[in-house]
Amino acid sequence: MRKSSFTAILEREGNLFVALCPELDVASQGATVEEATANLREAVELFQECADRSEIDARFRDSGHTPKIRHLTARIEETR
Repeated sequence: MRKSSFTAILEREGNLFVALCPELDVASQGATVEEATANLREAVELFQECADRSEIDARFRDSGHTPKIRHLTARIEETR
């Protein structure tokens, strides 16, 4: 499988961090930024292994993103 890089958007929700990959609309969570990011990476890898290629392509089109990102980036937004 071709190796791709995606965006990770992290937000604190209570005592947890929620991580979202907007390109694929895949999310996960963890107690720390590192755990949430690792869980998201695993969720994205599983999605890519299991999803039909047409589903992956459709999510890219629907999100307006393109798979040209070279590294996983993380943005933490504090919610009050």
